[in-house]
Amino acid sequence: MINLKDRVALITGASRGIGKATALLFAQAGCNLIINYFNNEKAASEVASCAREFGVTSKLFQADISQKKQVDEMIRYATEKFDKIDILVNNAGIWKYAAIEKMTEEQLKETVEVNLLGVFYAITTTVPHMIKQRSGNIINISSTAGQRGEPFHSHYAASKGAIISLTKSLAAELAPHNIRVNCVAPGWVDTDMSHASLTGEDKEEILQKIPLKRAATPEEIAGSVLFLASDLATFITGEVINVNGGEVLCG
Repeated sequence: MINLKDRVALITGASRGIGKATALLFAQAGCNLIINYFNNEKAASEVASCAREFGVTSKLFQADISQKKQVDEMIRYATEKFDKIDILVNNAGIWKYAAIEKMTEEQLKETVEVNLLGVFYAITTTVPHMIKQRSGNIINISSTAGQRGEPFHSHYAASKGAIISLTKSLAAELAPHNIRVNCVAPGWVDTDMSHASLTGEDKEEILQKIPLKRAATPEEIAGSVLFLASDLATFITGEVINVNGGEVLCG
């Protein structure tokens, strides 16, 4: 029932974790890919190679999404290679510890520039193409931290909360152009970024707060992204899908 054949998706931060899992699920559904990565070309190349095994075209593009010029070049490359972008998945992000009384301006700027401005840059550069083609699908990856906050990660939580507000604002703004904008908000996910916390001394405390008593796999988050990208979700826009094992119960 989920068929993305002949569609083109650009996925940021697709060399690992949720981005990688999303790329491979999209490829299984027949979607052609632009795989964005920051610095791990080897890992990104492996994702692209695995994707091609499903018979799709998969291209790599290295870009720091916090730099608008690099994002502009990436979108230009994508439209030159495929002549369109049907789906934009804004997945790339960082999660770093910082107590508020010790947080530096550099730490704050880094998180906001990657997690929020990077999403803005990708959207503002992609949307004109989607408006021209009279269709588009934007899926932003937020976090439960953006809904309830997160101690010692306030800069991260603030950036992810902004993603939710951005999603809802653009859903209404872009609906007349047949562009849907939605959001997936994961809880704890077993990825490289969170591995230390999920295997360290805080593991039991973390898992006790999750009714399903475990962290998600990247594929379990990617499944919701795939659903939103598919024709099963054509009347869904401005929505936040929570994938957190019941840890945060909100509509």
